[in-house]
Amino acid sequence: MSPTPAPPLTASPPAAPPAAPRPRWLTTPAGTAVTAAALALLLAASTLPAIGLGTALVPPAETLRYLWAALTGGSIASDEVTRYQIIWNIRTPRVLLAALVGAGLGAVGVAVQALVRNPLADPYILGVSSGASVGAVTVGVLGALAALGPYAVSAGAFAGALAATLLVHLISRSAAGTTPLRLVLTGVALSFGFQAIMSVIVYLVPGNEATSTVLFWTMGGFGAATWGSLPAVAALVLAGLAVLHTLARRLDATALGDETAASLGVDTERLRRVLFLVTALMTGAMVAVSGAIGFVGLVVPHVVRILVGAAHRRVLTVAPLAGAVLMVWVDLASRTVAAPRELPLGVLTALIGVPVFLLLMRRRGYLFGGR
Repeated sequence: MSPTPAPPLTASPPAAPPAAPRPRWLTTPAGTAVTAAALALLLAASTLPAIGLGTALVPPAETLRYLWAALTGGSIASDEVTRYQIIWNIRTPRVLLAALVGAGLGAVGVAVQALVRNPLADPYILGVSSGASVGAVTVGVLGALAALGPYAVSAGAFAGALAATLLVHLISRSAAGTTPLRLVLTGVALSFGFQAIMSVIVYLVPGNEATSTVLFWTMGGFGAATWGSLPAVAALVLAGLAVLHTLARRLDATALGDETAASLGVDTERLRRVLFLVTALMTGAMVAVSGAIGFVGLVVPHVVRILVGAAHRRVLTVAPLAGAVLMVWVDLASRTVAAPRELPLGVLTALIGVPVFLLLMRRRGYLFGGR
């Protein structure tokens, strides 16, 4: 009797690395409060070195003294005026703007992913950044809005961002309302259209002014930060954060589907319109002063969900703080790694975001909201 042949050997697929267990207390209100407090302290502690470090190194004690003199109207020695100007008029508004934009991108990323029900969505998926770039380049090349002085290009970028948002909203509407899929497809299509317009402008306009403007808006940076540009951005970002917090429970309901949300009393069509408007205003304001900074609004929401769970109230509490801390340190790195030259922020956020995103894909038990 011949021996029974052994079954063929098949290689089992490699298992994904096991995910580290998340402490349950992190998903409680107390755990979220502790996480938010820790990030707030880290943000406060990061501000001083971010202001003092750079091509011109200013020790922490002197940095504090200059900040105190600026806030209280104190006096400084005549030989310290240059360093005082660097600390107060250049770096302080830059660091504050970095924190604002980081917080806004973290929150808008959460909202947009809920709006289009796509875990790969980021604040720029609806064509806002491409529209802003067209507006900025057009104003810079044609000299429009000259009455606004140094804020003309930012105003043009903001107008372009809002125009792109309005186009996406109008084109994506149908008799059945605005669906997440139509929003995404319309935004992606118009992004390519705006990029084509930018290419034509760069090609036809002599000189490199248009090219440098396009590069700034596509790679991002805070080099143009001033005290004058902070109030408008701060007002829109902080107001948007407050509105998003009030919508947190409704966002939880929409994550279960339109029918389930409707059974819970949520008007999903109206919610999408509000989300669309809030995220458009926030993103337009941020792009107008910093350009498009990739991966922050995409990766930060997923990392925060791993820490504190998927409930939007918790995520919208922690994500802005995490985004602010990340952006302050990325901006500091952009100014110091290759000093005296400055690296584009988009390069550094991509270098951080790509490996983090790949690690998230390999993480067992977290497949971007699905299984």
